[in-house]
Amino acid sequence: MQLSKNIDENLSLFNNEIKDCDDIKSRTMFLGEKANVKACIFYVEVAINNITIEESVIGKFITKMMDMPKEEQYEFLSHNALGITDVKELPTLEEALMGVMIGDGVIFIDGYDKAIKIKSKGYPMMGVSSSESEKSLRGSKEGFCDAVKANTALIRKRIRNPKLKVKERIMGNVTQTTVAILYVDSYARKSVLEEINKRLDKIEKDIDYLNDSGIIEQLTEEAPYSPFPQYQTTERPDKAAMSLMEGRVILMVDNSPVALILPTFYNSFFKTADDYFLRYPVATLARIIRYLAAFIAVSLPAVYMVALMYNPEIIPGKLLYTLYDARASVPFSVIIEVLLMELAFELLREAGVRVPGPMGNTIGIVGGLIVGESAVSAGLVSPIIVVVVALTALSSFAIPSEELASCFRVLKYAQIFMGYFFGLFGIIICWIYIITHLCRLTSFGFPYLMPAVTRDIYKDSNDSIYRAPFKKLKNKNIFRA
Repeated sequence: MQLSKNIDENLSLFNNEIKDCDDIKSRTMFLGEKANVKACIFYVEVAINNITIEESVIGKFITKMMDMPKEEQYEFLSHNALGITDVKELPTLEEALMGVMIGDGVIFIDGYDKAIKIKSKGYPMMGVSSSESEKSLRGSKEGFCDAVKANTALIRKRIRNPKLKVKERIMGNVTQTTVAILYVDSYARKSVLEEINKRLDKIEKDIDYLNDSGIIEQLTEEAPYSPFPQYQTTERPDKAAMSLMEGRVILMVDNSPVALILPTFYNSFFKTADDYFLRYPVATLARIIRYLAAFIAVSLPAVYMVALMYNPEIIPGKLLYTLYDARASVPFSVIIEVLLMELAFELLREAGVRVPGPMGNTIGIVGGLIVGESAVSAGLVSPIIVVVVALTALSSFAIPSEELASCFRVLKYAQIFMGYFFGLFGIIICWIYIITHLCRLTSFGFPYLMPAVTRDIYKDSNDSIYRAPFKKLKNKNIFRA
C-alpha cells in the first residue's frame, strides 16, 4: 500500500499493523523552525541499541532538520538524505514495516509521502568467533556468526573488489528472513545463478519459517532421497572466499552461521582450506588418508563380518585362529556383535555432541574406553570388534565434511546388512550401486564426480587427490563461465 502525505493516516495504518507488539516503540516530535511539522519514529526497542534516540545516528539526522523551514525539509529529504548515512526512502507501508522488523528506525514526516529508514546497529548478536566444526591449522581463525550482514562483510574483507556481488532477498512468509546470494561477476556461470534463483522462487511461497540454511538445502536439492550431500557447507569465511574465486556461488541465511556452496562435487568434500596453505606433499598425503578413511568408514565392519561368516580363507591362518579363539566365549553371532558395538558407539557420539562443554569430549573418549573394555571383560564381544568399530569411528572423524561423514554412517549399515545376507558379493553389489548413483548425480548441471568423469569443464587435474605445487595450479576457476 502506497503511503500518503497525511502523517495521521500513515500512522493509523502502521499502528494497526503493529498492534499488541509491545517491543516496538514510537516517539512523536515536531520539526522546523516553527515546530509545525509532525514526525514520528518507530523502532524495535533492543535493536536501536542505544541509551537515547538523540545519541544515535537517527538523532543526528533529526537534528539537521530541526531548524529548517518546512519547504527546505522536503528538499533536504528528496535530494540530500541519502548522503548523510545509510538512509533509504520507503514508499509503501509494507516496506516501512519490514524496515522496523529488520531492526532499523523508520521515520514518518507530515507532508512527505515516503517513510525514511535509517540504519541502526541492529539486533543483538554473537560476535565473530572461530569455527567449532572446521578447525584451522594455519589459515584464518575467523568463523561466520549468526548475522548475515556480518558474514557478507567477512567475505568482502577477503575479496575487496566490486566484482563480488551480494544479492539479497526476503524469504519466509512469517519470519521474513534475509537470504544473501554471493558470487564473483564473470566468474560464476549465469546458468547456475538462474537455476538457484529459479529454485528459490519455486519454494518461496511455501516457506513460513526460515531460520537456517539447512531448510533451503533440503528444499532445493535435486535428489532429495540421495544420501549424498548436494551442497557443500562451511563456517569459514576464507573457504567461502576461495570457493567464490573458483566460480562458485555462496548462499547465506540470516540467523545461521553455515554458508552453502554450490555447485559442488564429490572431490570437494575431501579438501580443506588448509590444503592450500601447506606444502603439496603434506596436502597430498592428507587427501590420500581421507579417501582411505572414507573406505574404512563404509566397509570395515561389513568386511570383518563377511570374512568370519563366509570367507575365512581371505584371513591369514594365525590371525584366523586368534579371531576364533577370541570369539569362543561370545554368546552372540557376528552380526549381533557388530550391530551391538556400532550402536554403543553411535550412542556415545550423540551423547558427546549433546552434553555441553568439555564434558562432551570426555564422554566420547572415556565412555568408549569404558564401554569397550567392560563389554570384552563381560564376554559380550570379542576384543577385535572393539578395534574394528574404533577404527571405523576414527575414520569417519577424519573426513572433513560432517555431511559426507554422516552419509557414510548410513551406507555403513547398508553394507553390513548386504554383507550379512549375500556375503562378499553383497558388499560388491553395494559398492556398484554407490558408484552408479554417484555417476548419475549432478549438482546444478555439473557432474558430481567431476573431474573424474569430464574434462571439458575442469581441465586441470593437479588439484584432485594429488595437489600439485602451487605454481602449477593454473586453472582455479573451475566453474568460470
